[in-house]
Amino acid sequence: MTRPSDASPVGPADGDALGPERFTDGTARLCFQAVGDPADPTVLLVGGVGSSMDWWPADLVVALADRGRHVVRYDHRDTGRSTTCPPGAPDYTGRDVTEDALRVLDAVGADRAHLVGLSMGGAIVQELALEHPDRVASATLMSTTRAFAGPDDAALPPSDPALHGLWDGPSPDPADTAALVAAVVAEDRALTGRGDFDEARTRALAARAVERSTDPTAGTNHFAAEPGAPFEGTLADLTVPTLVVHGSEDPLFPGHGAALAAEIPGARLLVLDGVGHQVAPPSSWDVLLPALLAHTSAPA
Repeated sequence: MTRPSDASPVGPADGDALGPERFTDGTARLCFQAVGDPADPTVLLVGGVGSSMDWWPADLVVALADRGRHVVRYDHRDTGRSTTCPPGAPDYTGRDVTEDALRVLDAVGADRAHLVGLSMGGAIVQELALEHPDRVASATLMSTTRAFAGPDDAALPPSDPALHGLWDGPSPDPADTAALVAAVVAEDRALTGRGDFDEARTRALAARAVERSTDPTAGTNHFAAEPGAPFEGTLADLTVPTLVVHGSEDPLFPGHGAALAAEIPGARLLVLDGVGHQVAPPSSWDVLLPALLAHTSAPA
């Protein structure tokens, strides 16, 4: 791909270096970027709840594209520059948010893709792999938990008590950029737990996300939306090749990665030491990137 010289490497928040932002057609306009050669295997990055595509750092996107992947990231509804509803009044369901991923694939002309989902994005990938296995070449489930109830869900370790109340209370004033960025950084610090937290890197990503968002507080609509029609089936019904990636220090879903992998036939588990509930930091990429490249090597 075309990018700055090695003397000026792409930074985590350098979204402009990834090329133009594009939009899907239809009632919901979803903003996305596609980086790399479309002839390479397509990898669709699906973000977490309330997260714009900025939280898939530009330097990680470049690292994947430079290693032979066609990488697509996008803004969920109510994040970034995608269709945005007033806070508290979503006009869509959770199923709509899941199926938005297919709309993005249609927009880039990809019949199938390797799906990589983080947190809520991991649940979305599970749902799509179950209902649309023809569109999912492989699934990578990062920092997430089961999208479908299992026989021992009640036995899964609970979240760290330090996270209780994390999403309670009012959002900052949408016009107060500094307060919005500070709130996002504080949330990410809490979710990282005892993992590798880089405040400067996180602040750069947060500032970019706030700057790009039509309404930086609208992402709370993901919690308010009705679920929509249920996805039928169980994790045991998943047939696509699956890689589960989980941080050893995840305070939101402690140990859930192992339980998730155990429920999916043939799934492999990769535990990243010193990583919390977060997009894997650069300190883990020497382990993460080879695993992702191996898992997404088949043509989509």
